[in-house]
Order: sequence, then structure tokens, then C-alpha cells
Amino acid sequence: MLDEAADRYERPDFLEADPLGVPHRFSAPEDIAVAGFLAASLAWGNRKSILRSCDDLIHRMDGAPAEFVRNAKPADLRAFDGFVHRTFQEADAKRFIRCLQSLERDGGLEGAFTAAFAQAPPTEGVPGVPDMGLALHLFKARFFADEPADRTVKHVADPAKGSAAKRLCMYLRWMVRSDRRGVDFGLWKGISPAALRLPLDVHTAGVSRALGLLKRKANDWRAVEEVTQALRWIDAEDPVRYDFALFGMGVNGALEPSPRLPGPSRR
Repeated sequence: MLDEAADRYERPDFLEADPLGVPHRFSAPEDIAVAGFLAASLAWGNRKSILRSCDDLIHRMDGAPAEFVRNAKPADLRAFDGFVHRTFQEADAKRFIRCLQSLERDGGLEGAFTAAFAQAPPTEGVPGVPDMGLALHLFKARFFADEPADRTVKHVADPAKGSAAKRLCMYLRWMVRSDRRGVDFGLWKGISPAALRLPLDVHTAGVSRALGLLKRKANDWRAVEEVTQALRWIDAEDPVRYDFALFGMGVNGALEPSPRLPGPSRR
């Protein structure tokens, strides 16, 4: 059932009305990475509002996000004056650009994330699969390394503090998973799809619990690890492809649990 649903929902039809559609406007890998990171960072709230804010942010970068990050001088950051998306405001946008600039010496977003995964120890009980929770903690430390701690740090999640880090998990799915279906990009070869974790939200969590894939009640990082481990039993090489199934079934009310579907307690 999950295989059928993943196949049904992993199609590019939804991109126009989804934050993932923002990086799909670009062809250069550097633009995709920067636009995707910013779109994922703003991806909470009403979808129309998210897309309006993404459009506004990219417009303020002259439609060339990677070039803007590389070349922006302090005076250029005035382009973000007045920017607001919920609690992400102009000061946060400016700090994000400065942080992204600081990553340039490490190979940009790809280099920083890849290095964080390389430094992380193996996941307990899953040899060869890095501990993504620690990798995200290391990435956050590197992202803000050149900036004093302030209000902006809350906009990059940290599993070490229990966060489900849904937007970071989603972003990494975009950048790492194969592009063969025309949805995710498959650009970052230094991180294995096997190391990704499920982007956990109200939809994926609800369907996972209904199917017996998740028993923990809180939507936190421990729940992310629990449900991702269950999905590894089905596809160890690409467990988060079922994000499409779980999210799509939840959003569309298409859940029809099958008693034949093996849950975690049966394996």
C-alpha cells in the first residue's frame, strides 16, 4: 500500500503550489541549493503565504540567489529591509545571508552539510548510516559560527534539543534523493539517501500512527528516529521516499489502513 501511494504522490504535478517549486525555477545547482534552503526555512504556515514570502525574498535577491550570496556587501543587505514572514523578519534574512556567505569557504551548503554527516557517528543499531540528529546539530553550529547568538538561531532547528527538524529533513530530501521522478533533485552525492530521516509533521505523523509505524505520541526527534527506523524495514536504501505516501495520504484523507501491512512490532 505504501509503495503504491509513494508512486502515486511522487509526481511533479504539485510543485507549482509547493515550496519545493521555488528551487525548481532554477537550473544551476548553486541557485537550487540556496533557493531551496531559503524556501524550506520559510516553509511553515499557509502555503500561499509561504510562496508569496519566497517570491518576495528571491525578488529582493534580484532573482539570482547564489550570486547574491557570493557578492553581497553590507549595503546590499538593505534589500531585505521590511521583509517579514511570520517570525522570520528582515534581521533574520540579513543574518541568513551572512551565514550563507561564511559557508562559501567550506564549499557552500553542500560542503557544510556533507562535512557534518561525515563527522557524525553511525546511528545506533544501523551500521554505516550517520546519526543525522548529530549531523544537523553540527551543521547548525557551523552555520552560525561567525555570528553572535541571537534571535535568528531559532530558525535553524536542532535535534539535540528535541526538535523534529522537519524543514531541514525536508530540505535534505530535496537535495539528496534521486531526481528520476522530477521532484527531488539528487544533487548532493556525498550524503546517502539511506541517511535521511522522515520530515515529521501533523500529516506524516498521523498516518504513521494509524498504520502502526509510530507509537510515540510527541512529534519530536525521537519520533522521527522511530518512524524512520520502521520505514527502513521496508526500504533501507531510501526510507524517506515514503514521505510522499504518508504526507499525501494525510493531506488528501486517503488513508485506508490495511491489516496486512506489517508494523514495527511484527518485524
